[in-house]
Amino acid sequence: MLNNLKFNILLYFLCSFSALSQDNPEEIRKKTLQTRKISSSISIDGHLNEKEWENAETATNFVMYSPDNGKPIDQTKKTIVKILYDNNAIYIGAVLHDDEPDKILKEITERDNFGTSDSFGVYINGYNDGQQDFRFFVTAAGGQADCLATEQNGEDYSWNAIWESAAKITDSGWTVEMKIPYAALRFSAEEKQTWGINFVRELKRYRQTYTWNFVNSQIGAVIQQAGLLKGISNIKTPTRLFFIPYTSGYLSTNKENTDFEFKGGLDIKYGINDAFTLDAILIPDFGQTKYDNVVLNLGPFEQQFNENRPFFTEGTDLFSKGNLLYSRRIGSVPNLSITLDENETIDQYPASVNLLNAVKISGRDKNGLGIGFLNAVTEKTMATAYNETTGTSREVEIAPLTNYNVTVLDQRFNKNSSVTLINTNVMRNGSFRDANVLGLLFDLNTKKNTFNLSGDLKMSSLYELENTNGYNTSLYLGETSGKVRFSSGINYVSKDFDNNDLGINFQTNYTSWSGNANYRILNPNKTFNTFRVDLNSYMQYNNTTGKIQSNNFNINVSTTNKNNHYFGGGLDYNPFKNYDYYEPRTDGRYLVLPDSYGAWVYFSSNYNYKFALDINPYFTNTSEKNRNEYGITISPRYRFSDKFSFIYSFDIYKQQKNVGYIDSDETAIYLAKRDRDTYTNSITSKYSIKPNMNFALSVRHYWSYAENKNIYSLNEDGTLTENSSYTANKNSNFSTWNMDLSYSWWFAPGSQLSILYRNNANAFSRDIDKNFGNNLSGILKDNLQHIFSISIRYYIDYNQAKNWFSKA
Repeated sequence: MLNNLKFNILLYFLCSFSALSQDNPEEIRKKTLQTRKISSSISIDGHLNEKEWENAETATNFVMYSPDNGKPIDQTKKTIVKILYDNNAIYIGAVLHDDEPDKILKEITERDNFGTSDSFGVYINGYNDGQQDFRFFVTAAGGQADCLATEQNGEDYSWNAIWESAAKITDSGWTVEMKIPYAALRFSAEEKQTWGINFVRELKRYRQTYTWNFVNSQIGAVIQQAGLLKGISNIKTPTRLFFIPYTSGYLSTNKENTDFEFKGGLDIKYGINDAFTLDAILIPDFGQTKYDNVVLNLGPFEQQFNENRPFFTEGTDLFSKGNLLYSRRIGSVPNLSITLDENETIDQYPASVNLLNAVKISGRDKNGLGIGFLNAVTEKTMATAYNETTGTSREVEIAPLTNYNVTVLDQRFNKNSSVTLINTNVMRNGSFRDANVLGLLFDLNTKKNTFNLSGDLKMSSLYELENTNGYNTSLYLGETSGKVRFSSGINYVSKDFDNNDLGINFQTNYTSWSGNANYRILNPNKTFNTFRVDLNSYMQYNNTTGKIQSNNFNINVSTTNKNNHYFGGGLDYNPFKNYDYYEPRTDGRYLVLPDSYGAWVYFSSNYNYKFALDINPYFTNTSEKNRNEYGITISPRYRFSDKFSFIYSFDIYKQQKNVGYIDSDETAIYLAKRDRDTYTNSITSKYSIKPNMNFALSVRHYWSYAENKNIYSLNEDGTLTENSSYTANKNSNFSTWNMDLSYSWWFAPGSQLSILYRNNANAFSRDIDKNFGNNLSGILKDNLQHIFSISIRYYIDYNQAKNWFSKA
């Protein structure tokens, strides 16, 4: 009863805040475009020469969104847009005038990559609720990009739809035609439709963006400032049922053996209703996903990797709520505590656990209710334990049959606010632990979008020998409009909070305070197109002892000059000693870290030029003599043509007198003062024959070594005492090499042929050879693993397939 009362009071408070406004907000001016239905077909070829286009109503008089917000478009760049529709799709035609058509930028790139190219886009909100856009873009080179957009999560380009487009360069500019099937959109079942709509044009050579309906950049919300599309009536969403069968083959070879593996499977997408979609993968294949950028990790926390598997990246904005899902947990290297007999060891853990199947349901209805459901099952996995004393081996279960589940309910209201309930759950077969995390989140904005109040309350529960509960809660308040803005927040995390079975969280048992104040120009001045300065502060205290775990005060400046070159820089200051409770790897022990200061500078030249350069030097110095770190990243790029580009990146990072854990026993915790050098070289290059046919090259060589200079024992007060008795070699020398050369051909809508050659190698040693050439040649000489693979995926639309059978 008490809990229900508390929840009702909280919900009343949240809804009341979202309605706050000193005055009734001025109604956002909305242009209206009237469309009409057609019965004849439109050829999507970039030529608006069908009679139907002649009588269509036009949308024109575009206004600049950035950098000079509110400035009308020049008549030499006049933009005219028309919309038609039939029983299956809407059609968008755009005429984009340009008095210098030979200067239109039109780099050819793969899907969802705008490159250095002009572009035209349409933002569609079928419910006209100011909550979510379906955005479709066409570049001047004919490339496609599409995304889902919300104010809370921005643009999610992992979402992909099947639609048609064409672009043509003309003597007076360029033209675009688009056909967007209703299956790619979401809208209500009402007889007469009113959609939110906006059109956007980017003039790349000027770095200018224009919209049809004026979008005031002083207001945080963009989706709410769309125009209206009227005239659509008596349309129905077709059956949204899609099958994507695939087949792939992998040839793997190294100096010891050669293997061939054949795979086949099926992905299914089904529209449950107008709002919700089911995605399922049967016998998944992630063999062609991008490699991970592995590093030498000497810290107390695991390395966090990006998710590269399409199923877990596509349209997952709902599942990202509260940062409780780290999808790389599903099918990752087993990390559970395994009971071994005395003198038993497991020499090699599997690199991953096989995913048996996965399914997700997601979408949002006309009332603003978003529902997300994700479920995945991984198989039971065994490894071999070897007893060094008896010389015997046995099979050990290191990962049981496991079910992973995420459920999200996200209610949006007042067009700019939301309350979310999210639950993550992991259930393991047998005696292994289970885990559950429940989160309540809110994100509230005043009607004028001038202030934001957000926060959350999360509870984790672990079920093993001793069940434990932990809590994580935060509250943030910020001003979100105008030249001067601020924000402030507090975060409390209890010692037993643990969401790492399906999420990722490094630090617990602390309370933190943060603050930000920033100033920006809203329109260009004589010197800058954009200018912003931020003042940030952060303090973190250990809940048990009250000691400072982290502190930082910094000022950062970011600018774009009139030539669209970017300049940035910042100063960092940590005036207090930090008490690091994680580096000692022992509960209750800590390492005292000195106060420090640092600075960084960043320069990025305008990518419109064929040659461009990014450079970022940085350093940190401490109050402890000779204990510092510094580095620089240099990345030149060159665009040889609209088809071919090349990017090289080099990063060197040096740490002197760095202190870190190396070992422990019953008598002491051992740390070392070490010098560490890290070198990273990478190359990315692409050659695009046309937008649906691309070659890509990606190469990365990473080398890092840490040389221990002095060994210390950790004292109870967090200080160090030199230890001369510890003699084990705990130096680290790690290098890794990865190369991907791929060919991708989208031979039909949604259907792709991929050919990939990959080689990779890594090496770790306690002995350090500081010769760069020896390191590179050594890793390439004997360690390379070669993989050649071919994969074909074919997209089948049920609506087309049933016509095939009827004709047969």
